[in-house]
Amino acid sequence: MTMTGKARAELRAEAHHLAVLVHIGNNGLTPTVLQTIDDTLRTHELVKLQVGKGGALSAKTAAPQVAEAMGAEVIQVIGRTFTLYRENPELDKRKGPPWRS
Repeated sequence: MTMTGKARAELRAEAHHLAVLVHIGNNGLTPTVLQTIDDTLRTHELVKLQVGKGGALSAKTAAPQVAEAMGAEVIQVIGRTFTLYRENPELDKRKGPPWRS
């Protein structure tokens, strides 16, 4: 799934106001964390995640790994926080663009 620069910029602007919904702890990308990320992407499409300080995993290494595993697109990586987007055609789209939940 390839995204245009304009679409990515719009998603970055939308994600700016989002709270972090998933925290990745010291144990890294466990099956439970991956399932939580999958569930969150299914219900929200645009999700902000944060990697814990004490773990060996950084956001720059975690973001592409998670995106590939979830079939999502990395929107932005800043510090320990990264944002993913995965479209869900089953979500109610009446509120506006497809990334708004």
